[in-house]
Amino acid sequence: AYERRFPTCPLIPMFVASDTVNEYKSEDGAIHVIERRCKLDIDAPRLLKKIAGVDYVYFVQKNSLNRRERTLHIEAYNETFSNRVIINEHCCYTVHPDNEDWTCFEQSASLDIKSFFGFESTVEKIAMKQYTSNIKKGKEIIEYYLKQLEEEGITFVPRWTPPVACKLESSTSHTRRPVSPAINIPDSATKEGLNNKEILNTSSSPSEPTAGTPDDKLDADYIKRYLGDLTPMQESCLIRLRQWLQETHKGKIPKDEHILRFLRARDFNIDKAREILCQSLTWRKQHQVDYILDTWNPPQVLQDYYAGGWHHHDKDGRPLYVLRLGQMDTKGLVRALGEEALLRYVLSINEEGLRRCEENTKVFGRPISSWTCLVDLEGLNMRHLWRPGVKALLRIIEVVEANYPETLGRLLILRAPRVFPVLWTLVSPFIDDNTRKKFLIYAGNDYQGPGGLLDYIDKEIIPDFLGGECMCEVPEGGLVPKSLYRTAEELENEDVKLWTETIYQSASVFKGAPHEVLIQIVDASSVITWDFDVCKGDIVFNIFHSKRAPQPPKKDSLGAHSITSPGGNNVQLIDKVWQLGRDYSMVESPLICKEGESVQGSHVTRWPGFYILQWKFHSMPACATTNLPRVDDVLASLQVSSHKCKVMYYTEVIGSEDFRGSMTSLESSHSGFSQLSAATTSSSQSHSSSMISR
Repeated sequence: AYERRFPTCPLIPMFVASDTVNEYKSEDGAIHVIERRCKLDIDAPRLLKKIAGVDYVYFVQKNSLNRRERTLHIEAYNETFSNRVIINEHCCYTVHPDNEDWTCFEQSASLDIKSFFGFESTVEKIAMKQYTSNIKKGKEIIEYYLKQLEEEGITFVPRWTPPVACKLESSTSHTRRPVSPAINIPDSATKEGLNNKEILNTSSSPSEPTAGTPDDKLDADYIKRYLGDLTPMQESCLIRLRQWLQETHKGKIPKDEHILRFLRARDFNIDKAREILCQSLTWRKQHQVDYILDTWNPPQVLQDYYAGGWHHHDKDGRPLYVLRLGQMDTKGLVRALGEEALLRYVLSINEEGLRRCEENTKVFGRPISSWTCLVDLEGLNMRHLWRPGVKALLRIIEVVEANYPETLGRLLILRAPRVFPVLWTLVSPFIDDNTRKKFLIYAGNDYQGPGGLLDYIDKEIIPDFLGGECMCEVPEGGLVPKSLYRTAEELENEDVKLWTETIYQSASVFKGAPHEVLIQIVDASSVITWDFDVCKGDIVFNIFHSKRAPQPPKKDSLGAHSITSPGGNNVQLIDKVWQLGRDYSMVESPLICKEGESVQGSHVTRWPGFYILQWKFHSMPACATTNLPRVDDVLASLQVSSHKCKVMYYTEVIGSEDFRGSMTSLESSHSGFSQLSAATTSSSQSHSSSMISR
C-alpha cells in the first residue's frame, strides 16, 4: 500500500513527481532498497520562491524493505539548498514485539536552518506547516491505498519465505512464524499514541489472544478493578516499563497506578514516560517524599491560615479538595514560612490525595486515580498578584506537574473576579496542555446555573460558603499577622531544602550608609519592580539613573561607626564625589517608609543605563521654630539602636510588553478593587507605592 504513492500521489498535492535513482534487490528477495528523487511544489510565498530562484525543491528518499525482519525504513533528506538548510526525516514500519498482528509506525524529523537570505524564520514556519500537514494525512493516505487494494480483490499478502535451498539450510535452526491476516486499521487506532506513533491493530477478533508468555499480560479483572480501560498496546507499555524498573531501579517500585499516570502524561510513549518517571523517583528518594505524611507536621501558621482542605468526593467518586484562594494571604504565608514550607505542604496534600484515591478505589469498586479540586476565588484582589507570591506559585506548579502527572481529574474555578484573567495569564503557560483541558471556570454566580456545580458534586455536600447545606471545615484563611514574618536568614536555615534559592534578600541601613542595588537596563521601557518590608526603623526609598556604571560595590565598613551587620549586608554604589544632577539623576520622588510597612511598586524605564535603588536612613526633622529636636523625635531615635534600620527586599526586571499587558488589564478593572485598602494593613503605604508605579 505504501509503494502505491509513487511515482506521484494525488492525496499529496505538493508531491509533483519522482524518479528512481538506485534500486537493489537481494537474491533471496528478502531485501529491497529503492532510492528516489522526489520533486515537491512547496506552498511558499511567490516572493520567497523568486528570491530563492526556484519553483520546486528536490528531496532524496531511500526506502529499505526487509521482508525477513518485517520492517520498512524510510529515510529522506533535502537536495535543494542543502548548504543552507538541512532536513532529515526517518520513518519506520515494524511488527510490535508483543503482538505480531500489530504494525507500529514511528516518524521523526529534524530541521537545521543555517541561513536563507534573511528569511530563516519564514522558512522554519513553512517547513513546520508542511510537516504537520503531512503527519495529519499519513493515516488517511495509507487507508486510501488499502481500500484501493481491497477493491481490486487483494485482501491477503502471504508472508515472505526463503527459497527452497535457503529453507533447507536453515530448517534446523528456524521455525516458521504464522501468517498474518490482511491489515485492517480501526478508527480508534490513532487515539492511542503521540509523537506520531500509530498502532495498526490487525487482529481478526478482539478476543483473540496476543502472542507472548503469560507474564506479558495483566489479569483482566485486575485491570478493570484498579487500572481502568486499557488497550492491548497500553497494557503492553505498562508491563514493559514496570519490568524495566524492576530490572534497573534500586529502590521502591511505584504501583501500577502511578506508573500508568506517567505513561498517560506522555501518551504512552515509553521513552518519554521512563525519563520523567526516573527523574521523579530520584527526586522522591532525595527528599524522602514517600515518608512526608508520617514524618512532617505542618507549622501552626499553615493550619490556621492556609484556606484549603479535603471535603468528601465528587459524583465520580474522586476525592474533593477545596481551596478558598480568595481568602488566603499568599504574601503573608510566603513571608512567614518561606517557599520551602509551602511547597512541602502542597506535596503533603498531593501525597494525601494519592492515598485517598486508593481508598476510594476500594470503596467504589472501580479505579479512581485522580481528584477534583474546587477553587473559590471570592475575595481575590491585587494582593494575590504580588509578584514574588506568583513566582512561588509557578515554581510549586512546576514541581507538582513533574512529579504528580494526571492526578488532577477536574478543576472547578468558582466566582472568578475581573482580576482573574491577569493571574491566569501569568500562570497558564506553566500548566500542561492536558491539565488545562480539565479546567472549568465560572464567573460570579454562574456556578449555580445549568452546567454548574450540581453537574459534578452532589447537592448534599456543596459547602455552606457556596450556598450549600454541608458544613465545610476548611480554614477561612485571613491575613497572617506581621509578627509571624521571618527574615531571609531564618528562612535560609531550614533543615531540608527542596529549592536552593530564596526570593528575598536582607540589608542593613545605617545613618550615613544607605544600602543600594544596581540594575543595568539595556532596553528602554523595561520595567523594574520591587517589593520590600521595613523590618526596623524608618527609611527613605529612592531611585536614581546614571549613564555610567558606578564603581564595583563595596561592603561598607562604616568607618567611625564600626558596626557590623550580622542580619544583613550593606552595599554602597554612589561614589562620594558624584553630584546629583551631574553624575546621576533622580527618576522618582523620594518615598518615606515607616517601620512595619510593606511597599510594592514599579518603574518603567525611559532610558538604558544604570539604575540604582537606594534605601536610606530617615532622620527625624528638627522643630521648625527652634533648632532643638522635639520630644517625640528623641523618643523615636532612642528606639532605633545605633541608628540602624533593616529591610527585606525583592527586585526584578521584566519586559515592557508583558508588564504593560498586565497593567492594561489591571487599570481597566480598577473599579473592582475598592476593597483593596480595607484588606491591607497599611493602606496609605499601598497608595504611595501605587503612585510610584504610575
